Amino acid sequence: MSSNAILKTEAEPIAACTISRDVQIFDLLIEDMETAMGDSWGDLGFEDAIAFLAQPDAAGLKFVAIAMDEEDEDNLDLISQVIAEAKAHDIKVILIAEDVSPAALHKLLREGGDEFVPYPLPENELANAIERVLTPPAEVPIAPSEGTKLKATGDREAVLIAVHGMAGGTGATTLAVNLAWELATVNDTVKKRRKKEAKSDAPSVCLIDLDLQFGSASTFLDLPRRETVLELLSDTASMDSESFMQALSTFEEKLHVLTAPLDMIPLDLVTPEDISRVLEVARTNFDYVVIDMPSTMVEWSQTVLEATHVYFATLELDMRSAQNTLRLKRALQAEELPFEKLRFVLNRAPGFTDLNGKSRIKRLADSLGISVEVLIPDGGKIVGQNADHGVPLAVGQPKNAARKEICKLAHSVHEVNLSDAAEQAG
Repeated sequence: MSSNAILKTEAEPIAACTISRDVQIFDLLIEDMETAMGDSWGDLGFEDAIAFLAQPDAAGLKFVAIAMDEEDEDNLDLISQVIAEAKAHDIKVILIAEDVSPAALHKLLREGGDEFVPYPLPENELANAIERVLTPPAEVPIAPSEGTKLKATGDREAVLIAVHGMAGGTGATTLAVNLAWELATVNDTVKKRRKKEAKSDAPSVCLIDLDLQFGSASTFLDLPRRETVLELLSDTASMDSESFMQALSTFEEKLHVLTAPLDMIPLDLVTPEDISRVLEVARTNFDYVVIDMPSTMVEWSQTVLEATHVYFATLELDMRSAQNTLRLKRALQAEELPFEKLRFVLNRAPGFTDLNGKSRIKRLADSLGISVEVLIPDGGKIVGQNADHGVPLAVGQPKNAARKEICKLAHSVHEVNLSDAAEQAG
């Protein structure tokens, strides 16, 4: 072969681009981009990116990965311009963030960021994010089990009920999910003479899972977590009743659920104003709204506390529940917040065969200066197993002692609400 014969290959087109202050700061990003994209990617600074994205050479870009850390928060306007330019040319945006404040991240997601990946990058997470942004949305309609057919009305005045666990494992999610289901089916268990009437006026119920990181209401009801939830929470300013209803999933066409987001997000990614808007839209479209709260207190916990009509706090007969209840009491009273709104629910309460049970409950209540108003008996391991099956206790274990007590609680709430409504109408 002649020495002048040289194999010439055409340069591989650029399909992706990293955009950062200095990509060398994000060495793990370089490695993952090489693994995912080979040689078909490039790198730009923020200012260069704006000019490049407007050029014909950028027509082949499928996505950009914008990497930033806390030093870049002073340049949020510039980064927003980069995102706007990318979206104007239908280029997907993946945000790679290290030590960036939730407020800054929230702003960029609202500006048009399609995916967020924390830095240092978890294993395979960048590849997964790339796959998600490049996978075209399905054109098929939402399945009945995932979407809601309920139309927005905007003419309701819901009773807002929050459930907050004083410690992990005290049954807060179990109570929230099953209370919501019992309220949604409250008319199914009335006496036969009222069945015809009851079926026509079944209350509409919405369950909102605000444990944004580890919320498991969707697991308890075997519902999928949908990406539209994060989209909704990221831009509540433009949310209306229709978009809220579209983000809901439906269980058995009776209970409507706003699940926790698909991915783990910071609890303070949403603001008190965001939560207030969500509760207001839910309140005006349902008869009952049950809110499953995180055990952690965050800035918007006050928003929920002040908005709800009833705030159930679940605890057990143990030291951790007692200590956490005392901490919460001190914190709320120090801020002059309505601690008296809390209604304490004792889960796994002693049975009638426990001769010392009542005295232990009284000592707990007296020592904390609270009143334990609801006693839920221990339903046994079957309660957790039933949750794993993805159905309410009323469906899987209708004769369970815990289920019966939650059913009584739901009927009590409904009767009080009907009575109040009748008084107002009169």
